[in-house]
Amino acid sequence: MTQRDRFEAVYDAYYPAVYQYAARRTGSPDDTADVISETFLTAWRRIGDVPEGEEALLWLYGVARRVLANHQRGDVRRAVLAERLRAELAADRPVRQVELDHVRVAFDGLPERDREVLALACWEGLTSERIAKVVGCTAIAARTRLRRARKRLAAALKGQASLTIARSEA
Repeated sequence: MTQRDRFEAVYDAYYPAVYQYAARRTGSPDDTADVISETFLTAWRRIGDVPEGEEALLWLYGVARRVLANHQRGDVRRAVLAERLRAELAADRPVRQVELDHVRVAFDGLPERDREVLALACWEGLTSERIAKVVGCTAIAARTRLRRARKRLAAALKGQASLTIARSEA
């Protein structure tokens, strides 16, 4: 099998999963397309490093995770610059916050590390053994991270519920 045939087989087999992974973590179709294209470009360049079988999907998730991290760093830089520009151009106009549902707020309030293991478990349906391969740790560490992330999410949701009750009683 040529390198091109190998790449096409990997692409055909795992494109839908990588697409879902990226789409769930990006804010626009353009960002999703960027993540997918960079992920598969890396796979093309490193086709010899791509494992066989289902391990290839975990390898692609790991690449996509790093691509997303790079995009998010760029997004943060752009957001800081945009905020500075907004402040300079319209100092008297307040920025309106968009309210999100309580689960999204609780999830977004978690550390990135917690959000990632929860998303891999819930959105991608990965076991802790597979999560370990994506994030680069042992299965025991991944299981521990997932358990702690679930506890922190439950506590955040409970805290929001208490806050909502207190507001309604006031």
